[in-house]
Formats: sequence, C-alpha cells, structure tokens
Amino acid sequence: MAAFIPSGKPAAQGGFTYLGVLFLIMVMGMGLASAGELWSTASRRDRERQLLWVGTQYAQALRSYYRSSPGLAQYPKELADLLQDERFPSAKHHIRQLYPDPIGGGEWFLMRGFDGRITGISSSSTDKPLKQADFPSQWSDFNGMASYKDWQFVAEKAFLDGTSGPAKGQSAVPEGLQP
Repeated sequence: MAAFIPSGKPAAQGGFTYLGVLFLIMVMGMGLASAGELWSTASRRDRERQLLWVGTQYAQALRSYYRSSPGLAQYPKELADLLQDERFPSAKHHIRQLYPDPIGGGEWFLMRGFDGRITGISSSSTDKPLKQADFPSQWSDFNGMASYKDWQFVAEKAFLDGTSGPAKGQSAVPEGLQP
C-alpha cells in the first residue's frame, strides 16, 4: 500500500513542481547573466568611442596651442591652458571644455616633453581594449595595443582632415558627450 499525504496525493508527485520551478529560476538567471554581459560589452565599446573622440579633441587642441604660440612655439603647462589661453590680448580657446577620461576613471596620464610641458595624453587604464583594429588613419598605430594606456593622443598626430564638420546627418560629438 502506498503512503498517502493529507491531501490524498501520492508523495512521489509533490517534488516535480518544485524541480520545475527551480529549473525555471535557473534558466531565467542564465538569461539575465548573458543580457548583463552584452550590456557591459556595449557600454565598454561606447566608452572606447568616447575615448577616441575626446583624445582626438585634446590632440587637436594641443596642436592648435602649439601652432598659435606667439614667438617661440611651445606646448601648455596644464590642460586648463587649452581652455583659456591667456597668451593673447583676448583669451583664446583651443578646446570647448576639459573632458574626463571615459575609461580610466576621469584622470588622464599626461605625456610631457623635456621642458615639462604637455605634448599628449593617454588613458590611465591598463585594461585590454576590445577594439584592436580599424582605427582612424591618424591613430593607426593603436592596432593591437595591449592596454588603453598605450593609446597615446599626441599633438603631432592630430590631423585636421574633416575640419569641415561631420558627415551629413551625423553629430560631431558622441552622444554621451554632447553639451
């Protein structure tokens, strides 16, 4: 004779519903984990695009500062000098604002010349980039770099091709950096 529980059903059938619910929870957890991973990768790719845009802005601003120097050409002592260049009767602006490092937590690694002046910037992050190829021509040496810190945005490489503006229907500023 089989054992009965108070509801009148055999005890062997009660565990299948429990196992089904556990399996459903496990499948939902795996789905959420994969969605989180996709979101994380998409977010990181977006920050890489921002890093390339911001780095190019700084490199172009450094080049502009150097080329517009009255008298002896020189680079700025601080990034703030790009924002407000007081070497002229009316202050000149080489960059719209001081942008934070989108990958390295806001702080830039500053490359300085022999005279201590800023010649370029790079991210402070030592993480391996997702993007390994297909960089704009001025940054083609970024191909295969081991870390974001190796992406060095220097004034000598700041080409100004495309100064006529963005392609029709595109914004010149990445979406997350628009003022």
